[in-house]
Amino acid sequence: MRTGMPLVALVCLGIPGLSGGFAQPAGSGVPASQNVERAGVELREGGIVRGPTSSRRLAIAFTGHGYAEGGETILNELARHKAKGSFFFTGDFLTNASFRPLIQRVVADGHYLGPHSDKHVLYCPWEGPKKTLVTHAEFEADLESNLRKIEGFGLKRPQIGYFLPPYEHYNREIVDWSKAMGLTLVNFTPGTRSNADYTGEADNNFVASKVIYDSIVRKEQQDPHGLNGFILLLHIGSGPGRADKFPARFGALLDYLVGKGYQLVRVDELLGSQ
Repeated sequence: MRTGMPLVALVCLGIPGLSGGFAQPAGSGVPASQNVERAGVELREGGIVRGPTSSRRLAIAFTGHGYAEGGETILNELARHKAKGSFFFTGDFLTNASFRPLIQRVVADGHYLGPHSDKHVLYCPWEGPKKTLVTHAEFEADLESNLRKIEGFGLKRPQIGYFLPPYEHYNREIVDWSKAMGLTLVNFTPGTRSNADYTGEADNNFVASKVIYDSIVRKEQQDPHGLNGFILLLHIGSGPGRADKFPARFGALLDYLVGKGYQLVRVDELLGSQ
């Protein structure tokens, strides 16, 4: 999925850090790099795209790079439903002074805060073979910068164990490089249109918010496991190119999910509990 945020540099991730620590309160205390190997998760090119389907739990993940206009609504609705979210921000997002109060609230409210690359890097081509477009050194330098900026909000490396790649686009080499740094790569669960909430009305691939909402409900009703183990991806902002903002429907979505008995948990709780 192409996030609708401008493509920036060719740089990438890196850093030691295991998941499962508390303080970002949550998780099982088992390093994320170990959790990747356990049974009960769905993998795609080595990255986790769905957690265990054995219980009625799902994680809602939000990415952010250039926009954040939905942030207040999203956090208010999560608080109203006593739910937790997982927020994956680029370094550019983290250093945007206008977003700082929002990020501080993400941490204070007990949500997960993780990396999304420093400069919103494209790791491999959209078409054809997924040849890695960055060097290992570029990858490590970029993610290291991203992680240092997360630390600036009071988190420590052992609390940052899960990484959602920019553009949600990656290959097995990126997964392996992430794992070598103690990070588990996660991505959204296929089957809904939620990841299209960044598209603008003028885009050929525009998807209306009602269509997105209906796709989530339909998946919940038709999948044999419902949305158990789902990693549902949304964006914290879509920018001026989209008037039909999905956060306006976010409260109704949470009403539906909670009404169906789902527990909305952090990604480290979803994946670090088995």
